[in-house]
Amino acid sequence: MSHNDPGESTVAPDNIATKDKILKVNGRRWRLVLMGLMTIVSTALAGYSLFEIFRPNRFTPLEMIQLALSMVLFIWLTWSFWTSVIGFLLKLFHIDPLSLRRELKASDDQAPVTQRHAIVMPVYNEDTDRIIVGFEACVKAILDTPYADKYDFYMLSDTQDKAKAEAELKAWQRLISRLGEQSQQIFYRRREDNWGRKVGNITDFCERWGSQYESMLVLDADSVMSAHRVLDMTRRIEANPEAAMIQTIPMPVRQDTFFGRFVQFAAHLYSPMLATGLSFWQTDSANYWGHNAIIRVQPFMQHCGLPTLKGRAPFGGDVLSHDFVEAALLRRAGWECYLITDTDGSYEEVPGNMVDYAIRDRRWVQGNIQHLGLLSTKGLKATNRLHFAFGAFAYMSSLLLFMMLMAGTADALVKALIDPVYFTSAHQLFPEWQIVHEGLMIATLYGTIALLFMPKMLGVILAFIQRRKDFGGAFRLISGALIELFMAVLIAPMMMFFHSYFVISVFIGHQVKWEAQTREGRMVPWKVAISKAATMTTLGLIWAGVTFYFTPSLFLWLLPVLTGMVFAAPIIRLTSSLSFGKTCRRLGIFVIQEEIKEAPVLVEVREHMATISAEEIAGYPALQPVLPDETHQTMFVQDLKAPPLPKRLTDGQIAEFAQSRPKAKHAA
Repeated sequence: MSHNDPGESTVAPDNIATKDKILKVNGRRWRLVLMGLMTIVSTALAGYSLFEIFRPNRFTPLEMIQLALSMVLFIWLTWSFWTSVIGFLLKLFHIDPLSLRRELKASDDQAPVTQRHAIVMPVYNEDTDRIIVGFEACVKAILDTPYADKYDFYMLSDTQDKAKAEAELKAWQRLISRLGEQSQQIFYRRREDNWGRKVGNITDFCERWGSQYESMLVLDADSVMSAHRVLDMTRRIEANPEAAMIQTIPMPVRQDTFFGRFVQFAAHLYSPMLATGLSFWQTDSANYWGHNAIIRVQPFMQHCGLPTLKGRAPFGGDVLSHDFVEAALLRRAGWECYLITDTDGSYEEVPGNMVDYAIRDRRWVQGNIQHLGLLSTKGLKATNRLHFAFGAFAYMSSLLLFMMLMAGTADALVKALIDPVYFTSAHQLFPEWQIVHEGLMIATLYGTIALLFMPKMLGVILAFIQRRKDFGGAFRLISGALIELFMAVLIAPMMMFFHSYFVISVFIGHQVKWEAQTREGRMVPWKVAISKAATMTTLGLIWAGVTFYFTPSLFLWLLPVLTGMVFAAPIIRLTSSLSFGKTCRRLGIFVIQEEIKEAPVLVEVREHMATISAEEIAGYPALQPVLPDETHQTMFVQDLKAPPLPKRLTDGQIAEFAQSRPKAKHAA
């Protein structure tokens, strides 16, 4: 069938050995319809139940607010629920989420890599030891394969801190010395002027060297990828000439704090199922997550030059969460973007405490809310519009939930402080008694609980059936899942408060700062924990006191929410503990596969991090590395109000558009 056929998308490669790499989609369009129908029906049932609970006693303004907010939240909740259910079923029966046929067999590792590819790692004011160790591990893994000559490796530094910039140069000389003759394929480039942030960093690479490569595999500063996964991604992009982007699932590793291990365990437990459900409905319109993905360079350069958005923040200025937008622009031009749901060999690191985790989320909040202003972009696919909307709502839902809880509390206080009116008319003969649909209330409550916690149960069931050895056996899997559930409930109100605050700060114009992430685990000082939790704890204490005094029954219902808010500071402090996290690891709590059978590339990182030292790096000269010859090609800034450029530009069209459209650098 043709590329534009809604029923099927497939490409037949020339090399028979790569047939198992074909990414094929069957029944693309009906999947969104199915998801929409299931979401609408589920939300309608929930809305009807709430309406019937409120209706008999006359709607009050506070009840109307609760109903309206609940309906919006139920749309988000039910869509997520059905995504997890579909992912569970597909994984349980070993069905590929794209073709809806049996999962593909293990690929032919001998299939040749025929084109040239670049592996790029953008960095910005990062810990020098960690980035050089991770980069070296990835480089050595590929250089030890038969296809080493097909890859070049670039560390693209935007570091502005002079001390760190000098340390990077010295560490680079050390790396060159360690690699010897193989260092001819690795390059270090630092920009003095880091215009455009990460977008500008990648743009600079693409315009200077990108045209020499078929694709670029983008790593983050904390990314690690095995040779098997890199070669697999390369073979996939070569076997699917209509695909412009293939995203892997980066799995968290190397966590020692209790909080980091909690996040890491949850990702390994639930991500395969959730990603499979996600891949089912987004098909060939997958999101790009900014790293651990392979991108075809030519389409990226022709269709992903990002403009500076008109107006003030949060909707104006530089595009912050650029990855979502770049995937959407590739798709609107007719290229395919995929999420593959294999989870081995693609790794990242996560913040080891709640403070650093929230700081990272603050950047994402503004970037995702900015996407709401891009919903009107001409030519966007429906799936990409959903990505934009859901990405923003993932954070805005916290504020809506907080508002709903406040409205419910206010409603309960009004009813507790004001005597009910049974006679609303002077000539009324019979009182209007308060009607309570107790059965409907209980059914609605249990239905909501099922929507919230059933995905976790399905993830545990699936892991128990198929992967319990990856978590150290059945007992460690179940005990870890129970502790994870307790922790998720405990910190959920804290994240609700943080996200609510972030959303409000974005809309009132507070700007986000682009800072390097803290990637290594650290104990949060009491002073910091208390300062970050002070407002939340004060609000929680007032909320608890008022409801306990006036509406004790509501206080009991709110106890899971209030507990996390009131004890936020000690929770932040305790969960950031390295010793607590390491003790849990020794006890088998939150064990993951990579700790039972560590991948060679992770062994390389662990052992190298234990031996590298600042003193050793300081002994090397801070020399400017030699860069490869440049082949300049323009990256075009896209006009989001106009139709996309042709999918594949001819040389003549490239020259024409190069004259008529500004370069991405000028736009930034």
